[in-house]
Amino acid sequence: MTAAPEIARPGDRATVVADLLAAFMDDPVLSWVFPDRRRRHRYGGHFFAMQARRLLPGGLAWKAEGGSALWAAPGRWRESPLDSLRLGVRTLPGVWPRPRVVTSGLLALEARHPREPHAYLATVGVRPEHQGKGLGSALLRPGLEHADALGLPAYLESSNERNVPLYERHGFAVIAEHVLPDGPTMWLMWRPAR
Repeated sequence: MTAAPEIARPGDRATVVADLLAAFMDDPVLSWVFPDRRRRHRYGGHFFAMQARRLLPGGLAWKAEGGSALWAAPGRWRESPLDSLRLGVRTLPGVWPRPRVVTSGLLALEARHPREPHAYLATVGVRPEHQGKGLGSALLRPGLEHADALGLPAYLESSNERNVPLYERHGFAVIAEHVLPDGPTMWLMWRPAR
């Protein structure tokens, strides 16, 4: 039985970052951004730390033993230019010598982000040793319930095809595929308002 998720607060940042980094260490997109595993651990940690710092104060983040989920409220899905610059500077050594390819691929993905107001699942991750026990579904539910209470649709980008059925069980449907330059495919998924 999976424990019910609880709200993650700014003081939980280290736990949330550690959970997400462990969950994404073998992720196709994070592996494309940071091909070297040691660099992936270091610089991927910077990415998840920025996401946690930005989204935890919004009150739409949940954690449970072995996993976390970060949501963005309508209109709050995009990082600020300052956050993007800071992240770029901190992760440049991790993507070297391919910063242009990585940046252009991720900007093309961002350009496809829906403009209609929606709840955005920025990231959900479950540590490998906790996968297959229902924790991913448990972590999705509070954010989806929040979106439903507000009558909002929800959006996400799945970086791993094996997760698409999980999201489909929760009402999402693939609306497009996005192929990163010389890299993996991402599945853009939308869940209508309920």
